[in-house]
Formats: sequence, C-alpha cells, structure tokens
Amino acid sequence: MSQIKIFIELTRLNKPIGFMLLFWPCSWGLALAYGSSQNLNQLLYFLILFFLGSVLMRSAGCIVNDIVDRDLDKKVQRTKNRPLASGAISVRQSITYVIILCMIAFLILIQFNKLTIILGMSSMFLAFSYPFMKRITYWPQLFLGLTFNWGIIMAWTSINNGISTEILLLYISAIFWTLGYDTIYGAQDIIDDEIIGVKSTSLKFKNKIKLFVFSCYLITSLLIFFIFYNKMITNYSIILILFFILSLVYQIKIFDKTKPTTCLKAFKINNFSGLILFFGILGSQEFLF
Repeated sequence: MSQIKIFIELTRLNKPIGFMLLFWPCSWGLALAYGSSQNLNQLLYFLILFFLGSVLMRSAGCIVNDIVDRDLDKKVQRTKNRPLASGAISVRQSITYVIILCMIAFLILIQFNKLTIILGMSSMFLAFSYPFMKRITYWPQLFLGLTFNWGIIMAWTSINNGISTEILLLYISAIFWTLGYDTIYGAQDIIDDEIIGVKSTSLKFKNKIKLFVFSCYLITSLLIFFIFYNKMITNYSIILILFFILSLVYQIKIFDKTKPTTCLKAFKINNFSGLILFFGILGSQEFLF
C-alpha cells in the first residue's frame, strides 16, 4: 500500500487538474473535427482514448520532471516532500515507471492513423525536454503551452488525417491559454524561484503579472471568436464560449501573487473553463441542434 501511495504522489494522480488540462485541448480538437466526421460513436471512442493517453503521458511527464528537478525540489517549500526529493523512491525505480507508462500509452497511440502516430511520437521530445526549460529561459510556460496542447492537432488528424488552418488557430489560442494559467500557477513559487535561480514568466512579469495574464487570455479569446466567426454558431454555443471567457476574467480578478492560495484557486478554475469550451465547440456543429 505504501508503494501505491508513493506511485500516486509521484504521478500526481491525486491531483487530476494536471491530466485534465492535458485532456481538454484534445477534446477541443475532437469536438471541432466532429463537424466534418458526423460520427458520434467515433467521437466518444476517441475521447476515451485521448483521456487515457492524457493520464498516462501526464503521469510519465511528472516523473521525468521530478527526476530532473529532485535537487531543486528539496529547496522549495511546496515541493520538498515529493517522493524523489524526499528520497521515498529511487531514480532507477522512477525510470522503470516512466518506461511502463510510455509503453501503455504507445498501445493507445497505435489505435490511430499513421499521421497521428507520427505526431504522437514527436510530442515525446517536447514532453521530456520541458523540465530543462526553466533553467535556460524565462519562457518555460510558453514551451509548456506548445507541449500540453499538441493533442489538439493530434485529435484533429485522428479524424481528418490532415491539418487545417482552423485547428492551427485553435492550437495557438490554447498555447496562450496555457501561458496565462501556468503563469498564475507559477506565482505561488516566485519567492523560492528567485532564491534558487529558476526562471519563469511569473518572475519575468512579476511587477505586471496581471497585465501579462490578461494579455494572454485576451489573445486566446480573440482567436476563439475568430475561429467561430464564420460558423453558423448556435445561441447555446455563444453562451458557453462567453462563459469560458468570463471564467478567464474571473481568474485574473481573484488571484494575488502575494497569496499563493488565491493563485492555486484561480489555476484550478481552468478545469471548468476547459469543460465549458469543449461543449461550446461541440455546440457550434449546427447539425447537433
């Protein structure tokens, strides 16, 4: 039981917000692609596959991140009790877990077409190089955005077997979404990060952090409006997309960089934001209503 507990803490399965923020962009891509396929059974099946893949790859990514950051995590109040930082598990055993998780994820990946498999394999470079970004650039959150939202493109290609302008625009909008919410999340560690020399957009824009997050969320909102501007969008969908934008505004209002609990609260709202936009995009497929 103790090993199971360590595994859950190592993979953050006890903190589902992480894999949900990886899954929602996948669901957006599937919802947008659904309009061209009109195959509800395929949509539901692929939603399940992408959800499982999100859980597995986020779990593997967390382990890799903790292996790379184990010495830094010891110096940060929020992370010092993580299994690798505290010595509760060895690096060797952690690597074994990563391999097993990636093998299971690969079995899911090969259920898709060739293009999606290639895209999925290429995402491994992004996923496992992310932990090093905070050491070399103040923009690790941007790199996380590129990584965490790759599933949007994969979801689209899994149904359409090709790439379009609208899915690339949705991908870019999601990158700015991630850039915003992870800057809020990183605000929890500004003091510790300054001491140990770790870089982030939270540090880079610490004196104008709300303005930066507002700018990111504004770009996200404008791109989403642009994507759906020419669609025969339903009133139902318009309301949901507006609620998505309002949830972003609410985050900006409540988070305070000097109060870590408000940053975490605002960050977690994005799980709700992702769900709303999924139904908003799905509702834009006019033949559904």
